[in-house]
Amino acid sequence: MGEDSPLILRTLGQVDYAPTWRRMREFTAQRGSDSHDWPDELWLCEHPPVFTQGLAGKPEHLLADIGVPVVNIDRGGQITYHGPGQLVCYLLLDLKRRDLGIKGLVNRMEQAVIDLLAEFGVRGERLAGAPGVYVGGAKIAALGLKVKNGCCYHGLALNVAMDLKPFSAINPCGHAGMAVTQLTAFDPAADVEKVGVKLVAQFRKQL
Repeated sequence: MGEDSPLILRTLGQVDYAPTWRRMREFTAQRGSDSHDWPDELWLCEHPPVFTQGLAGKPEHLLADIGVPVVNIDRGGQITYHGPGQLVCYLLLDLKRRDLGIKGLVNRMEQAVIDLLAEFGVRGERLAGAPGVYVGGAKIAALGLKVKNGCCYHGLALNVAMDLKPFSAINPCGHAGMAVTQLTAFDPAADVEKVGVKLVAQFRKQL
């Protein structure tokens, strides 16, 4: 990352999903044609329990009503779950300035997670046709992005130390029967704060 492409980190703690989504959209809209004057940002947070459904989302991928709210949003992809103990990293980037396309950015996001997992002795991998990062075929990180005027928002969600039961009420990211896992299954001492520091370091390498 060059001196002309600063990356500001904001640690938000646990915040409600909908207001955070609105802030991302407002930030991106305000950049407008003067995006080069706005430093890129990474936002780290956790959310209270919520299902989010992407633009192409199909209602049938919600298998049961378990009392968790569903928010229809403007990223790509299907339905996923956010909850406490999951590290969410939002990337608010000027893709033109960084000379990045969506495929290139997704690849770098996945690689950042793969390299992070390796720090914990865990082998992460990609799965053809299903963006994200997997361990032994089980999904550990989900990705979703929105691009507007050459700038992106949304990002990734990495399962660290959370209750995975709500995933059984959905087809994760639209894939029926897909298994999910989390980092504490491999390193019980892992926590969101520690993992967040390492993930930001990996993103700085990739971006």
